[in-house]
Amino acid sequence: MSPSTHQISSNLDLDNLPHFDLSTFRHDSITYHKEDSSYWFYEKSKQSFPGQSFGLQVEEILYHAQSQFQDILIFKSTTFGNVLVLNGIIQCTEKDEFAYQELITHLPIMSHPSPKKVLVIGGGDCGVIRELIKHVEDGTVEEITMVEIDDMVIKLSTKFLPEMAKYHNHPKLNLIIDDGFAFLKNSVEKYDVIITDSSDPDDGPAEEFFQINYFKLLLNALNEKGIVIMQSSENIWLNLEYLKSLKTKASTVFNNVKYCQCYMPSYTSGQLGLIIATTDSSKDFTHPLRSFSREKESKLFKYYNEQVHCMSFVLPTWAENYLNNN
Repeated sequence: MSPSTHQISSNLDLDNLPHFDLSTFRHDSITYHKEDSSYWFYEKSKQSFPGQSFGLQVEEILYHAQSQFQDILIFKSTTFGNVLVLNGIIQCTEKDEFAYQELITHLPIMSHPSPKKVLVIGGGDCGVIRELIKHVEDGTVEEITMVEIDDMVIKLSTKFLPEMAKYHNHPKLNLIIDDGFAFLKNSVEKYDVIITDSSDPDDGPAEEFFQINYFKLLLNALNEKGIVIMQSSENIWLNLEYLKSLKTKASTVFNNVKYCQCYMPSYTSGQLGLIIATTDSSKDFTHPLRSFSREKESKLFKYYNEQVHCMSFVLPTWAENYLNNN
């Protein structure tokens, strides 16, 4: 199949976006501090991380709207650059997005012997696509399909997160605006690697991506010995019991499941976890099948390298005992 880019259907006019006056702007996540006349964004979640929050000082509101699926807020921060927020939860910032994008992409690609066909579920900011194109350019990946439910996120990312979304119209990308769960139900295609880059389950249309049925759909869409990876929504400091439950769900479908983590200051507790899985019981995720020279690594990556690949699976004793020891 020759990849083709599907037209993004949103009628959003990026050249004529409304202006937002910070002094009159109202949003549940934005707080005004009278003592120094500053505005702050605070990320809070009673379900995912009760009793704590993460804050960034706001310089300018760039965009806000309620799409068909979620509340979208984009602001310029004083220290982290532009920030994309969905339903009150940070999805990425210009300062540190590369850590997550690189790890979730290059872990499975560098662990697969021949990752020709790749499927991305979600990923509207197109950061994963940017990373996959690096493997297209070196002749490893041949086809990329991305299924994103909310085309507004893609369009807004091209304007406000241009370094992430610069390959949204790449000729090797088959971009489909659809529900990822429904797409997998109806798809007959098989992929070598599937990357689920979704929002959190309690923050929009992504809840079904964290259930056993979703893992079954992933398995059905994989070639033999294919690899899936997904963000786990939590890290070891927030809800270890939830991580154990998610890993158990994945293990009912895949007989080789590992948890790893990356470090990102803009995510709650400064870490984000990933679940990576395959039916290939002989696969050792902790060591990549391929590696690059240090010189090439430094040209291609800002976060990922062979050592980071290996060490991302190393957990503190209490977390290792709880997650990986029966």
